[in-house]
Amino acid sequence: MGREIKFSLVYRDMWQSSGKYQPRADQLVRVAPAIIDMGCFDRVETNGGAFEQVNLLYGENPNKSVRVWTAPFHKAGIQTHMLERGLNALRMNPVPADVRELMFKVKKAQGTDIARSFCGLNDHRNLKLSVEYAKKAGMISQAALSITHSPVHTVEYYMGVVDHLVEYGADEICLKDMAGVGRPNVLGELVRDIKAKYPHILVQYHGHSGPGFSTASMLEVARAGADYLDVAVEPLSWGKVHPDVITIQQMLRADGFLVKDINMDAYMQVRALTQEFIDDFLGYWINPSNSKMTSLLVGCGLPGGMMGSMMADLKGFQAAINAAEKASGKPESDIDTLMVRLFNEVEYVWPRLGYPPLVTPFSQYVKNTALMNLFAMAQGKPRFSTIDKDTWGMILGRMGKLPGPLAPEIIELAKEKGFEFYTGNPQDEYPDELPKFRKMMQEEGWDFGPDDEELFELAMHERQYRDYRSGIAKERFEHDLAELKEKAGAPIVVKRPVVEMPEYDINTYTEKYPRAFPLQVPAQGKLIWEIDVQDSSKAPVAGTKVQAGEPCAYVQTRYGLEPVLPASDGRIVAVTAPQGKNVVKGEIVAFAE
Repeated sequence: MGREIKFSLVYRDMWQSSGKYQPRADQLVRVAPAIIDMGCFDRVETNGGAFEQVNLLYGENPNKSVRVWTAPFHKAGIQTHMLERGLNALRMNPVPADVRELMFKVKKAQGTDIARSFCGLNDHRNLKLSVEYAKKAGMISQAALSITHSPVHTVEYYMGVVDHLVEYGADEICLKDMAGVGRPNVLGELVRDIKAKYPHILVQYHGHSGPGFSTASMLEVARAGADYLDVAVEPLSWGKVHPDVITIQQMLRADGFLVKDINMDAYMQVRALTQEFIDDFLGYWINPSNSKMTSLLVGCGLPGGMMGSMMADLKGFQAAINAAEKASGKPESDIDTLMVRLFNEVEYVWPRLGYPPLVTPFSQYVKNTALMNLFAMAQGKPRFSTIDKDTWGMILGRMGKLPGPLAPEIIELAKEKGFEFYTGNPQDEYPDELPKFRKMMQEEGWDFGPDDEELFELAMHERQYRDYRSGIAKERFEHDLAELKEKAGAPIVVKRPVVEMPEYDINTYTEKYPRAFPLQVPAQGKLIWEIDVQDSSKAPVAGTKVQAGEPCAYVQTRYGLEPVLPASDGRIVAVTAPQGKNVVKGEIVAFAE
Protein backbone atom coordinates (compact mmCIF):
# COMPACT_ATOMS: atom_id res chain seq x y z
CA MET A 1 0.00 0.00 0.00
CA GLY A 2 1.34 3.44 -0.96
CA ARG A 3 1.98 6.42 1.26
CA GLU A 4 -1.09 8.50 2.20
CA ILE A 5 -1.58 12.00 0.83
CA LYS A 6 -4.18 14.16 2.55
CA PHE A 7 -6.24 17.01 1.10
CA SER A 8 -7.12 20.46 2.37
CA LEU A 9 -10.03 22.36 0.81
CA VAL A 10 -9.09 26.03 0.41
CA TYR A 11 -12.69 27.20 0.38
CA ARG A 12 -11.75 30.69 1.59
CA ASP A 13 -8.99 31.17 -0.99
CA MET A 14 -11.21 29.86 -3.80
CA TRP A 15 -13.35 32.96 -3.35
CA GLN A 16 -10.41 35.28 -2.64
CA SER A 17 -8.77 34.29 -5.94
CA SER A 18 -11.99 34.71 -7.90
CA GLY A 19 -13.49 37.99 -6.76
CA LYS A 20 -13.87 40.57 -4.03
CA TYR A 21 -16.26 39.02 -1.52
CA GLN A 22 -16.79 35.68 0.22
CA PRO A 23 -19.95 33.92 1.45
CA ARG A 24 -21.92 35.20 4.40
CA ALA A 25 -21.95 33.28 7.67
CA ASP A 26 -25.38 31.77 6.95
CA GLN A 27 -24.10 30.49 3.59
CA LEU A 28 -20.94 29.02 5.11
CA VAL A 29 -23.02 27.17 7.69
CA ARG A 30 -25.13 25.68 4.89
CA VAL A 31 -22.19 24.40 2.84
CA ALA A 32 -20.12 23.02 5.74
CA PRO A 33 -22.10 19.75 6.18
CA ALA A 34 -21.76 18.94 2.48
CA ILE A 35 -18.00 19.57 2.60
CA ILE A 36 -17.77 17.21 5.56
CA ASP A 37 -19.90 14.59 3.78
CA MET A 38 -17.48 14.58 0.84
CA GLY A 39 -15.28 12.52 3.16
CA CYS A 40 -11.98 13.37 1.48
CA PHE A 41 -10.76 16.38 3.47
CA ASP A 42 -8.58 16.28 6.57
CA ARG A 43 -8.28 20.07 6.60
CA VAL A 44 -10.30 23.09 5.49
CA GLU A 45 -8.97 26.63 5.16
CA THR A 46 -11.61 28.68 6.94
CA ASN A 47 -10.36 32.22 7.55
CA GLY A 48 -7.55 34.77 7.58
CA GLY A 49 -6.13 37.04 4.91
CA ALA A 50 -8.88 39.18 3.42
CA PHE A 51 -11.69 37.02 4.84
CA GLU A 52 -12.15 39.20 7.93
CA GLN A 53 -11.94 42.50 6.05
CA VAL A 54 -14.55 41.58 3.44
CA ASN A 55 -16.92 40.48 6.20
CA LEU A 56 -16.65 43.95 7.68
CA LEU A 57 -17.04 45.55 4.25
CA TYR A 58 -20.49 44.05 3.73
CA GLY A 59 -21.57 44.67 7.29
CA GLU A 60 -21.01 41.28 8.93
CA ASN A 61 -19.04 40.55 12.10
CA PRO A 62 -16.08 38.32 11.14
CA ASN A 63 -15.68 37.04 14.69
CA LYS A 64 -19.13 35.45 14.58
CA SER A 65 -18.47 34.14 11.08
CA VAL A 66 -15.27 32.37 12.09
CA ARG A 67 -16.89 30.78 15.15
CA VAL A 68 -19.91 29.32 13.33
CA TRP A 69 -17.82 28.32 10.28
CA THR A 70 -15.15 26.38 12.17
CA ALA A 71 -17.53 24.66 14.62
CA PRO A 72 -18.93 21.91 12.33
CA PHE A 73 -15.45 20.91 11.13
CA HIS A 74 -14.23 20.54 14.70
CA LYS A 75 -17.17 18.33 15.50
CA ALA A 76 -16.30 16.15 12.48
CA GLY A 77 -12.60 15.94 13.39
CA ILE A 78 -11.42 18.09 10.46
CA GLN A 79 -8.65 20.61 11.19
CA THR A 80 -9.17 24.25 10.25
CA HIS A 81 -6.46 26.64 9.13
CA MET A 82 -6.08 30.36 8.55
CA LEU A 83 -3.72 32.54 6.51
CA GLU A 84 -1.83 35.47 8.02
CA ARG A 85 0.81 37.76 6.54
CA GLY A 86 3.49 37.83 9.25
CA LEU A 87 4.39 41.46 9.92
CA ASN A 88 1.14 42.54 8.20
CA ALA A 89 -1.03 39.94 9.98
CA LEU A 90 -4.52 40.27 8.44
CA ARG A 91 -4.05 43.55 6.63
CA MET A 92 -1.88 45.20 3.97
CA ASN A 93 0.39 47.21 6.27
CA PRO A 94 2.55 46.41 9.34
CA VAL A 95 0.90 45.52 12.65
CA PRO A 96 2.25 46.18 16.18
CA ALA A 97 3.51 43.11 18.04
CA ASP A 98 0.88 43.21 20.80
CA VAL A 99 -1.94 43.22 18.22
CA ARG A 100 -0.29 40.32 16.37
CA GLU A 101 -0.09 38.31 19.60
CA LEU A 102 -3.74 38.96 20.43
CA MET A 103 -4.71 37.73 16.94
CA PHE A 104 -3.47 34.21 17.62
CA LYS A 105 -5.21 34.05 21.00
CA VAL A 106 -8.47 35.17 19.42
CA LYS A 107 -8.29 32.84 16.43
CA LYS A 108 -7.49 29.82 18.59
CA ALA A 109 -10.44 30.64 20.85
CA GLN A 110 -12.68 31.00 17.79
CA GLY A 111 -11.80 27.51 16.58
CA THR A 112 -8.85 27.86 14.20
CA ASP A 113 -6.33 25.04 14.63
CA ILE A 114 -3.48 25.96 12.27
CA ALA A 115 -1.86 29.33 11.56
CA ARG A 116 -0.32 29.50 8.08
CA SER A 117 2.09 32.44 8.31
CA PHE A 118 3.94 33.94 5.35
CA CYS A 119 6.15 36.92 4.65
CA GLY A 120 5.97 38.26 1.13
CA LEU A 121 9.73 38.86 1.19
CA ASN A 122 10.60 35.52 2.87
CA ASP A 123 12.29 37.52 5.64
CA HIS A 124 12.38 35.02 8.49
CA ARG A 125 12.51 37.87 11.03
CA ASN A 126 8.95 38.80 10.09
CA LEU A 127 7.80 35.23 10.86
CA LYS A 128 9.60 34.67 14.16
CA LEU A 129 6.86 36.23 16.28
CA SER A 130 4.16 34.49 14.20
CA VAL A 131 5.64 31.10 15.05
CA GLU A 132 6.12 31.96 18.71
CA TYR A 133 2.68 33.54 19.18
CA ALA A 134 0.87 30.70 17.37
CA LYS A 135 2.47 28.04 19.55
CA LYS A 136 1.92 30.10 22.71
CA ALA A 137 -1.78 30.28 21.83
CA GLY A 138 -1.95 26.49 21.37
CA MET A 139 -2.13 26.54 17.56
CA ILE A 140 -0.11 24.52 15.07
CA SER A 141 2.43 26.84 13.49
CA GLN A 142 2.70 26.32 9.73
CA ALA A 143 5.35 28.69 8.35
CA ALA A 144 5.07 29.34 4.63
CA LEU A 145 7.64 29.96 1.92
CA SER A 146 6.50 32.45 -0.74
CA ILE A 147 7.42 30.53 -3.88
CA THR A 148 8.51 32.22 -7.08
CA HIS A 149 10.93 31.54 -9.94
CA SER A 150 14.06 33.70 -10.27
CA PRO A 151 17.84 33.36 -10.26
CA VAL A 152 17.97 34.09 -6.52
CA HIS A 153 15.08 31.84 -5.45
CA THR A 154 17.01 28.58 -5.43
CA VAL A 155 16.52 25.47 -3.31
CA GLU A 156 19.49 26.57 -1.23
CA TYR A 157 17.90 29.99 -0.70
CA TYR A 158 14.64 28.48 0.53
CA MET A 159 16.41 25.94 2.75
CA GLY A 160 18.17 28.84 4.44
CA VAL A 161 14.76 30.28 5.32
CA VAL A 162 13.49 26.85 6.45
CA ASP A 163 16.44 26.47 8.82
CA HIS A 164 15.41 29.65 10.65
CA LEU A 165 11.72 28.71 10.72
CA VAL A 166 12.44 25.30 12.23
CA GLU A 167 14.79 26.94 14.74
CA TYR A 168 11.93 29.23 15.80
CA GLY A 169 9.73 26.18 16.43
CA ALA A 170 7.53 25.88 13.33
CA ASP A 171 5.63 22.59 13.28
CA GLU A 172 5.02 22.53 9.53
CA ILE A 173 6.24 24.13 6.32
CA CYS A 174 3.93 25.26 3.51
CA LEU A 175 5.12 25.88 -0.03
CA LYS A 176 2.89 28.82 -0.95
CA ASP A 177 3.07 28.93 -4.75
CA MET A 178 0.71 31.90 -5.02
CA ALA A 179 1.31 32.55 -8.72
CA GLY A 180 1.77 28.90 -9.64
CA VAL A 181 5.11 29.66 -11.32
CA GLY A 182 7.24 27.33 -9.21
CA ARG A 183 8.86 24.78 -11.50
CA PRO A 184 7.78 21.22 -10.62
CA ASN A 185 11.31 19.77 -10.50
CA VAL A 186 12.57 22.55 -8.20
CA LEU A 187 9.57 22.18 -5.86
CA GLY A 188 10.16 18.43 -5.69
CA GLU A 189 13.83 18.94 -4.83
CA LEU A 190 12.91 21.47 -2.14
CA VAL A 191 10.43 19.07 -0.50
CA ARG A 192 12.98 16.22 -0.58
CA ASP A 193 15.58 18.42 1.12
CA ILE A 194 13.12 19.54 3.81
CA LYS A 195 12.08 15.97 4.52
CA ALA A 196 15.67 14.69 4.55
CA LYS A 197 16.87 17.37 6.98
CA TYR A 198 13.72 17.66 9.11
CA PRO A 199 11.77 14.37 8.85
CA HIS A 200 9.43 15.42 11.69
CA ILE A 201 8.19 18.48 9.76
CA LEU A 202 4.93 18.13 7.83
CA VAL A 203 4.89 19.73 4.37
CA GLN A 204 1.81 21.19 2.67
CA TYR A 205 1.72 22.48 -0.92
CA HIS A 206 -0.49 25.35 -2.10
CA GLY A 207 -0.33 26.08 -5.83
CA HIS A 208 -2.51 28.18 -8.12
CA SER A 209 -3.46 26.97 -11.59
CA GLY A 210 -2.96 30.20 -13.59
CA PRO A 211 0.13 29.41 -15.71
CA GLY A 212 -0.56 25.66 -15.83
CA PHE A 213 2.21 24.07 -13.74
CA SER A 214 0.11 23.16 -10.70
CA THR A 215 -0.89 19.58 -11.55
CA ALA A 216 2.67 18.57 -12.41
CA SER A 217 3.92 20.38 -9.30
CA MET A 218 1.49 18.48 -7.10
CA LEU A 219 2.66 15.14 -8.46
CA GLU A 220 6.31 16.10 -7.98
CA VAL A 221 5.92 17.29 -4.38
CA ALA A 222 3.82 14.22 -3.54
CA ARG A 223 6.55 11.93 -4.86
CA ALA A 224 9.10 13.94 -2.90
CA GLY A 225 7.29 13.43 0.42
CA ALA A 226 4.66 16.16 0.82
CA ASP A 227 1.92 15.32 3.32
CA TYR A 228 -0.95 17.66 2.34
CA LEU A 229 -2.13 19.27 -0.90
CA ASP A 230 -4.46 22.26 -1.18
CA VAL A 231 -7.31 21.71 -3.65
CA ALA A 232 -10.54 23.34 -4.76
CA VAL A 233 -13.97 22.29 -6.07
CA GLU A 234 -16.08 23.41 -9.01
CA PRO A 235 -17.32 25.89 -10.07
CA LEU A 236 -14.32 27.81 -8.67
CA SER A 237 -11.51 25.34 -9.37
CA TRP A 238 -8.90 25.71 -12.12
CA GLY A 239 -8.58 29.05 -13.95
CA LYS A 240 -6.50 31.37 -11.76
CA VAL A 241 -7.61 29.44 -8.66
CA HIS A 242 -6.56 25.90 -7.61
CA PRO A 243 -6.76 22.40 -9.13
CA ASP A 244 -9.93 20.42 -8.51
CA VAL A 245 -9.84 17.65 -5.91
CA ILE A 246 -11.27 15.05 -8.33
CA THR A 247 -8.42 15.34 -10.82
CA ILE A 248 -5.70 15.42 -8.16
CA GLN A 249 -7.21 12.47 -6.29
CA GLN A 250 -7.34 10.35 -9.45
CA MET A 251 -3.82 11.37 -10.50
CA LEU A 252 -2.34 10.40 -7.14
CA ARG A 253 -4.27 7.16 -6.92
CA ALA A 254 -3.00 6.16 -10.36
CA ASP A 255 0.54 6.90 -9.15
CA GLY A 256 0.15 4.49 -6.22
CA PHE A 257 -0.66 6.88 -3.38
CA LEU A 258 -3.31 6.20 -0.79
CA VAL A 259 -6.02 8.86 -1.00
CA LYS A 260 -9.52 9.02 0.43
CA ASP A 261 -12.64 8.37 -1.64
CA ILE A 262 -14.86 11.28 -2.66
CA ASN A 263 -18.59 11.15 -2.00
CA MET A 264 -19.72 12.48 -5.37
CA ASP A 265 -23.27 13.19 -4.22
CA ALA A 266 -21.83 15.51 -1.57
CA TYR A 267 -19.40 17.01 -4.11
CA MET A 268 -22.31 17.90 -6.37
CA GLN A 269 -24.10 19.44 -3.41
CA VAL A 270 -21.07 21.62 -2.58
CA ARG A 271 -20.85 22.52 -6.26
CA ALA A 272 -24.53 23.49 -6.41
CA LEU A 273 -24.40 25.53 -3.21
CA THR A 274 -21.28 27.37 -4.34
CA GLN A 275 -23.01 28.25 -7.61
CA GLU A 276 -26.06 29.38 -5.63
CA PHE A 277 -23.85 31.74 -3.61
CA ILE A 278 -22.36 33.08 -6.84
CA ASP A 279 -25.81 33.69 -8.27
CA ASP A 280 -27.01 35.27 -5.02
CA PHE A 281 -24.53 38.17 -4.93
CA LEU A 282 -20.90 37.03 -4.99
CA GLY A 283 -20.78 36.61 -8.75
CA TYR A 284 -21.28 40.31 -9.32
CA TRP A 285 -17.71 40.83 -8.15
CA ILE A 286 -16.10 37.85 -9.89
CA ASN A 287 -13.96 38.76 -12.89
CA PRO A 288 -14.66 36.32 -15.77
CA SER A 289 -10.95 36.31 -16.71
CA ASN A 290 -10.17 34.52 -13.46
CA SER A 291 -11.86 31.39 -14.81
CA LYS A 292 -9.20 31.12 -17.53
CA MET A 293 -5.62 29.90 -17.35
CA THR A 294 -2.94 31.77 -19.29
CA SER A 295 0.67 30.93 -20.05
CA LEU A 296 1.37 34.69 -20.20
CA LEU A 297 1.73 34.49 -16.41
CA VAL A 298 4.78 32.23 -16.73
CA GLY A 299 7.07 35.10 -17.66
CA CYS A 300 5.82 37.91 -15.44
CA GLY A 301 5.03 35.70 -12.45
CA LEU A 302 2.05 37.78 -11.32
CA PRO A 303 -0.51 35.98 -9.14
CA GLY A 304 -3.74 35.21 -10.98
CA GLY A 305 -5.85 36.66 -8.18
CA MET A 306 -4.78 40.20 -9.01
CA MET A 307 -5.54 40.01 -12.75
CA GLY A 308 -8.93 41.67 -12.35
CA SER A 309 -7.60 44.74 -10.53
CA MET A 310 -4.61 44.92 -12.88
CA MET A 311 -6.84 45.05 -15.95
CA ALA A 312 -8.98 47.75 -14.32
CA ASP A 313 -5.86 49.81 -13.65
CA LEU A 314 -4.65 49.29 -17.20
CA LYS A 315 -7.96 50.39 -18.69
CA GLY A 316 -7.80 53.52 -16.55
CA PHE A 317 -4.42 54.41 -18.08
CA GLN A 318 -5.20 53.31 -21.64
CA ALA A 319 -6.59 56.64 -22.87
CA ALA A 320 -3.77 58.66 -21.29
CA ILE A 321 -1.04 56.38 -22.68
CA ASN A 322 -2.61 56.43 -26.14
CA ALA A 323 -3.00 60.21 -26.05
CA ALA A 324 0.64 60.67 -25.11
CA GLU A 325 1.84 58.29 -27.82
CA LYS A 326 -0.50 59.81 -30.39
CA ALA A 327 1.12 63.17 -29.76
CA SER A 328 4.44 61.55 -30.63
CA GLY A 329 3.06 60.11 -33.87
CA LYS A 330 2.74 56.57 -32.54
CA PRO A 331 -0.31 54.35 -33.18
CA GLU A 332 -2.84 53.68 -30.44
CA SER A 333 -2.70 50.37 -28.53
CA ASP A 334 -5.67 48.17 -27.69
CA ILE A 335 -6.03 46.74 -24.19
CA ASP A 336 -4.52 43.34 -25.09
CA THR A 337 -1.42 44.99 -26.55
CA LEU A 338 -1.03 47.11 -23.43
CA MET A 339 -1.47 44.03 -21.25
CA VAL A 340 1.44 42.27 -22.97
CA ARG A 341 3.52 45.44 -22.69
CA LEU A 342 2.73 45.60 -18.98
CA PHE A 343 3.69 41.94 -18.50
CA ASN A 344 6.99 42.64 -20.27
CA GLU A 345 7.58 45.72 -18.14
CA VAL A 346 6.95 43.70 -14.96
CA GLU A 347 9.66 41.30 -16.14
CA TYR A 348 11.97 44.31 -16.57
CA VAL A 349 11.12 45.96 -13.24
CA TRP A 350 11.03 42.91 -10.99
CA PRO A 351 14.75 42.03 -10.90
CA ARG A 352 15.72 45.69 -10.56
CA LEU A 353 13.60 45.95 -7.43
CA GLY A 354 15.37 43.00 -5.81
CA TYR A 355 13.11 40.10 -6.87
CA PRO A 356 10.39 40.47 -4.19
CA PRO A 357 8.07 37.43 -4.48
CA LEU A 358 4.97 38.60 -6.30
CA VAL A 359 2.46 38.16 -3.53
CA THR A 360 0.34 40.71 -1.64
CA PRO A 361 1.32 43.51 -1.23
CA PHE A 362 4.59 43.30 -3.18
CA SER A 363 2.94 42.14 -6.40
CA GLN A 364 0.94 45.37 -6.36
CA TYR A 365 4.09 47.45 -5.81
CA VAL A 366 5.90 45.89 -8.78
CA LYS A 367 2.83 46.13 -11.01
CA ASN A 368 2.26 49.79 -10.08
CA THR A 369 5.87 50.67 -10.84
CA ALA A 370 5.68 48.90 -14.20
CA LEU A 371 2.45 50.69 -15.07
CA MET A 372 3.90 54.09 -14.20
CA ASN A 373 6.95 53.23 -16.32
CA LEU A 374 4.73 52.60 -19.32
CA PHE A 375 3.07 55.96 -18.83
CA ALA A 376 6.39 57.76 -18.32
CA MET A 377 7.90 56.23 -21.47
CA ALA A 378 4.78 57.16 -23.46
CA GLN A 379 5.55 60.78 -22.49
CA GLY A 380 9.19 60.43 -23.45
CA LYS A 381 10.37 60.28 -19.85
CA PRO A 382 12.74 57.71 -18.29
CA ARG A 383 11.67 54.65 -16.36
CA PHE A 384 11.23 54.98 -12.60
CA SER A 385 10.22 58.64 -12.91
CA THR A 386 7.44 57.88 -10.40
CA ILE A 387 7.64 55.41 -7.51
CA ASP A 388 4.96 55.55 -4.82
CA LYS A 389 5.72 55.78 -1.10
CA ASP A 390 4.76 52.17 -0.30
CA THR A 391 7.10 50.85 -2.97
CA TRP A 392 9.85 53.06 -1.59
CA GLY A 393 9.18 51.53 1.82
CA MET A 394 9.84 48.10 0.33
CA ILE A 395 12.94 49.31 -1.54
CA LEU A 396 14.41 50.94 1.56
CA GLY A 397 14.03 47.79 3.67
CA ARG A 398 11.30 48.97 6.01
CA MET A 399 9.21 45.85 5.32
CA GLY A 400 12.05 43.36 5.36
CA LYS A 401 15.14 42.35 3.45
CA LEU A 402 14.74 42.00 -0.32
CA PRO A 403 15.80 38.60 -1.69
CA GLY A 404 18.06 40.06 -4.37
CA PRO A 405 20.19 43.18 -4.89
CA LEU A 406 18.69 46.44 -6.07
CA ALA A 407 19.74 47.74 -9.46
CA PRO A 408 22.38 50.53 -9.33
CA GLU A 409 19.93 53.03 -10.87
CA ILE A 410 17.44 52.42 -8.04
CA ILE A 411 20.12 52.91 -5.38
CA GLU A 412 21.29 56.08 -7.09
CA LEU A 413 17.71 57.37 -7.32
CA ALA A 414 17.25 56.79 -3.57
CA LYS A 415 20.42 58.76 -2.87
CA GLU A 416 19.26 61.62 -5.10
CA LYS A 417 16.05 61.83 -3.08
CA GLY A 418 17.94 61.75 0.22
CA PHE A 419 16.36 58.47 1.34
CA GLU A 420 18.10 56.23 3.88
CA PHE A 421 18.13 52.44 3.77
CA TYR A 422 16.89 50.56 6.86
CA THR A 423 18.59 47.37 8.02
CA GLY A 424 16.96 46.83 11.41
CA ASN A 425 14.13 44.47 12.35
CA PRO A 426 10.96 45.81 10.66
CA GLN A 427 8.82 45.04 13.73
CA ASP A 428 10.84 47.53 15.80
CA GLU A 429 9.38 50.37 13.72
CA TYR A 430 5.83 49.72 15.00
CA PRO A 431 5.29 50.16 18.78
CA ASP A 432 2.49 48.45 20.72
CA GLU A 433 -0.99 49.95 20.35
CA LEU A 434 -3.45 47.81 22.33
CA PRO A 435 -3.70 50.28 25.26
CA LYS A 436 -4.80 52.96 22.79
CA PHE A 437 -7.49 50.70 21.34
CA ARG A 438 -8.67 49.57 24.78
CA LYS A 439 -9.23 53.22 25.62
CA MET A 440 -11.14 53.72 22.34
CA MET A 441 -13.42 50.78 23.13
CA GLN A 442 -14.15 52.17 26.60
CA GLU A 443 -14.85 55.66 25.23
CA GLU A 444 -17.26 54.23 22.66
CA GLY A 445 -18.93 52.05 25.28
CA TRP A 446 -18.27 48.92 23.20
CA ASP A 447 -17.96 45.46 24.71
CA PHE A 448 -14.56 43.82 24.25
CA GLY A 449 -16.29 40.60 23.21
CA PRO A 450 -15.43 36.98 24.13
CA ASP A 451 -11.65 36.55 24.37
CA ASP A 452 -11.20 40.25 23.46
CA GLU A 453 -12.23 39.48 19.88
CA GLU A 454 -13.98 42.81 19.32
CA LEU A 455 -10.95 44.68 20.65
CA PHE A 456 -8.85 42.71 18.18
CA GLU A 457 -11.04 43.68 15.20
CA LEU A 458 -10.85 47.36 16.07
CA ALA A 459 -7.06 47.20 16.47
CA MET A 460 -6.56 45.22 13.25
CA HIS A 461 -9.08 46.96 10.98
CA GLU A 462 -10.02 50.21 12.72
CA ARG A 463 -11.67 52.04 9.81
CA GLN A 464 -13.57 49.02 8.51
CA TYR A 465 -14.67 48.06 12.02
CA ARG A 466 -16.02 51.53 12.74
CA ASP A 467 -17.94 51.51 9.47
CA TYR A 468 -19.36 48.10 10.38
CA ARG A 469 -20.47 49.32 13.81
CA SER A 470 -22.05 52.48 12.40
CA GLY A 471 -23.93 50.65 9.64
CA ILE A 472 -22.17 52.60 6.89
CA ALA A 473 -20.47 49.46 5.60
CA LYS A 474 -23.74 47.61 5.09
CA GLU A 475 -25.36 50.63 3.48
CA ARG A 476 -22.42 51.06 1.09
CA PHE A 477 -22.39 47.38 0.20
CA GLU A 478 -26.12 47.26 -0.51
CA HIS A 479 -25.81 50.32 -2.73
CA ASP A 480 -22.92 48.80 -4.70
CA LEU A 481 -24.80 45.52 -5.09
CA ALA A 482 -27.92 47.34 -6.26
CA GLU A 483 -25.93 49.22 -8.88
CA LEU A 484 -24.33 46.03 -10.20
CA LYS A 485 -27.68 44.27 -10.38
CA GLU A 486 -29.13 47.24 -12.21
CA LYS A 487 -26.32 47.09 -14.76
CA ALA A 488 -26.97 43.38 -15.17
CA GLY A 489 -30.58 44.07 -16.18
CA ALA A 490 -32.39 43.76 -12.87
CA PRO A 491 -33.50 47.33 -11.98
CA ILE A 492 -33.51 48.01 -8.27
CA VAL A 493 -34.42 51.23 -6.48
CA VAL A 494 -31.38 52.59 -4.69
CA LYS A 495 -32.42 54.39 -1.52
CA ARG A 496 -29.31 56.47 -0.91
CA PRO A 497 -26.54 56.67 -3.48
CA VAL A 498 -23.16 56.56 -1.82
CA VAL A 499 -20.86 56.92 -4.83
CA GLU A 500 -21.36 59.31 -7.73
CA MET A 501 -19.93 57.74 -10.84
CA PRO A 502 -18.04 60.03 -13.26
CA GLU A 503 -20.17 61.48 -16.06
CA TYR A 504 -17.48 63.09 -18.22
CA ASP A 505 -16.22 61.78 -21.55
CA ILE A 506 -12.47 61.22 -21.31
CA ASN A 507 -12.05 61.79 -25.05
CA THR A 508 -13.23 65.38 -24.61
CA TYR A 509 -10.20 66.09 -22.47
CA THR A 510 -7.59 64.00 -24.31
CA GLU A 511 -8.54 65.71 -27.59
CA LYS A 512 -8.52 69.20 -26.09
CA TYR A 513 -5.32 68.60 -24.11
CA PRO A 514 -3.32 66.01 -26.10
CA ARG A 515 -0.28 66.34 -23.82
CA ALA A 516 -2.26 66.09 -20.60
CA PHE A 517 -1.95 63.25 -18.12
CA PRO A 518 -4.74 62.13 -15.77
CA LEU A 519 -4.86 62.41 -12.01
CA GLN A 520 -6.52 59.22 -10.80
CA VAL A 521 -7.71 58.30 -7.34
CA PRO A 522 -6.28 55.15 -5.76
CA ALA A 523 -9.36 54.06 -3.81
CA GLN A 524 -13.04 54.65 -3.13
CA GLY A 525 -13.99 57.47 -0.78
CA LYS A 526 -14.40 61.24 -0.49
CA LEU A 527 -12.13 63.47 -2.59
CA ILE A 528 -10.22 66.12 -0.64
CA TRP A 529 -8.32 68.60 -2.76
CA GLU A 530 -7.32 70.61 0.29
CA ILE A 531 -7.55 69.16 3.78
CA ASP A 532 -8.99 72.28 5.44
CA VAL A 533 -11.31 73.32 2.60
CA GLN A 534 -14.96 72.23 2.61
CA ASP A 535 -16.38 74.64 0.01
CA SER A 536 -16.29 72.92 -3.39
CA SER A 537 -15.63 76.26 -5.07
CA LYS A 538 -12.31 76.70 -3.29
CA ALA A 539 -10.23 73.87 -4.73
CA PRO A 540 -8.59 73.38 -7.07
CA VAL A 541 -8.19 75.90 -9.90
CA ALA A 542 -6.74 75.60 -13.38
CA GLY A 543 -3.08 76.48 -13.33
CA THR A 544 -2.41 74.90 -9.93
CA LYS A 545 1.06 73.32 -9.94
CA VAL A 546 1.48 69.60 -9.27
CA GLN A 547 4.71 67.71 -8.71
CA ALA A 548 5.45 64.09 -9.65
CA GLY A 549 5.05 61.80 -6.68
CA GLU A 550 3.87 64.61 -4.39
CA PRO A 551 0.25 64.44 -3.12
CA CYS A 552 -2.01 66.96 -4.84
CA ALA A 553 -5.19 65.62 -3.21
CA TYR A 554 -6.39 62.85 -0.92
CA VAL A 555 -9.19 60.32 -0.78
CA GLN A 556 -10.81 59.76 2.60
CA THR A 557 -11.29 55.97 2.57
CA ARG A 558 -12.63 53.52 5.13
CA TYR A 559 -9.11 53.01 6.48
CA GLY A 560 -7.61 56.51 6.25
CA LEU A 561 -6.29 59.02 3.72
CA GLU A 562 -4.91 57.81 0.38
CA PRO A 563 -2.86 60.35 -1.60
CA VAL A 564 -3.49 61.22 -5.25
CA LEU A 565 0.00 61.22 -6.77
CA PRO A 566 0.67 62.92 -10.12
CA ALA A 567 2.78 60.93 -12.57
CA SER A 568 4.65 64.04 -13.72
CA ASP A 569 5.27 67.68 -12.93
CA GLY A 570 2.79 70.08 -14.48
CA ARG A 571 -0.19 72.36 -14.02
CA ILE A 572 -3.85 71.42 -13.76
CA VAL A 573 -5.70 72.21 -16.97
CA ALA A 574 -9.10 70.64 -16.22
CA VAL A 575 -10.96 69.40 -13.13
CA THR A 576 -13.58 66.67 -13.39
CA ALA A 577 -14.38 66.19 -9.70
CA PRO A 578 -14.95 68.91 -7.08
CA GLN A 579 -13.98 69.00 -3.43
CA GLY A 580 -15.96 66.52 -1.33
CA LYS A 581 -17.13 64.33 -4.23
CA ASN A 582 -17.49 60.60 -3.57
CA VAL A 583 -15.12 58.92 -6.01
CA VAL A 584 -14.22 55.36 -6.96
CA LYS A 585 -10.86 53.69 -7.56
CA GLY A 586 -9.39 54.60 -10.94
CA GLU A 587 -11.66 57.61 -11.45
CA ILE A 588 -9.95 60.55 -13.17
CA VAL A 589 -10.48 63.70 -11.12
CA ALA A 590 -8.36 66.14 -13.15
CA PHE A 591 -5.91 66.50 -16.02
CA ALA A 592 -2.54 68.23 -15.92
CA GLU A 593 0.16 68.93 -18.46
